[in-house]
Amino acid sequence: MDSGRSDTELTTVQGVVTSFCDDYGMIDESIYFSSDVVTGDVPLKIGQKVNVVVEEDKPLYGLRAIKVDVVPHPLNGNGPSDSKLRVLNGCVASISEDTIYISNIIYFPMDIFSEGMIYFVPYKGDWLKVEYSTEPGFSNFKASSVKPTRCIHAEEVRVTHIRGRNGVISNNIFFTLDSVKLPDGYVPKVDDIVNVIMVESTQFCFKWRAVSIIPAQKFSPTPCGITEQSTLDLRNARAMTSTTSHLILQFG
Repeated sequence: MDSGRSDTELTTVQGVVTSFCDDYGMIDESIYFSSDVVTGDVPLKIGQKVNVVVEEDKPLYGLRAIKVDVVPHPLNGNGPSDSKLRVLNGCVASISEDTIYISNIIYFPMDIFSEGMIYFVPYKGDWLKVEYSTEPGFSNFKASSVKPTRCIHAEEVRVTHIRGRNGVISNNIFFTLDSVKLPDGYVPKVDDIVNVIMVESTQFCFKWRAVSIIPAQKFSPTPCGITEQSTLDLRNARAMTSTTSHLILQFG
C-alpha cells in the first residue's frame, strides 16, 4: 500500500450498487466508486451485491471504494425470491422503442410510469428513482415503480439560449424540442418568460431538463388559439410534483 494511504483506516463491508452511470456509481447511496476499482469479469449492475474495501475521503466523496468485488448469485431459479422492495437511483443510458435502459441488464417498459406522470417522457441522461424487487435466476431485477429522482416547478424564468432544436432556460435548465411538452402552437424564443417543470438530468454541463414549458403570459398562437387549455396544461403538469417538494426556484 502506498504512503498516501498509510494513515487511512480501511474497512470492508458488503453493500448493493444503488446507482451507476458510465464509469462511476454509488453503493448503498453513500460509497462512491469508479469502474477501475471493480475486480473480476462479472458485469456490474444496479442491484448487484458487492464486497467493498472502503476508505474515508473527506475532501471529495466522504466514503470511497478502493476495491469492489461482485458477489455472484445462482444462475438457476431454485433460490428463494426476495419480495422486499428496494430503491435505487439510475441514469437513463438509452431508450429503444418502448423500453428504457439503465444498463444492458437493468431495463423496464415505458408504460411502467403512472398516469400522474403523463407529462414526463424519459430521455437519455435523466435520473430515475426505481423501486424494485429481486427474483431468482440470472435476470432477477423486477421494477415496480419508476419516477424522476427530483421534479421541480419554476415560475417566470427566462429563455436565455436557443440553438437548433435545443435551448437553455435561465442559463441552467436544458430543453430539447425532441422531448418537451408545449402548448399547441407555441415554440419557445429567446427572452420568453415561461413556467417550467424540470427533472434532474445530466445534459452536457446542465443538471436539469425541462419536460414542460408554458408561457407565463398569454399569447396568440396559430392556427388555433389557446385560453383555458394553457391553464389546464399547467395544472396537469403540476400534478407531476404532487409527491415531491413544491419548491419554486428563483434564478438570476
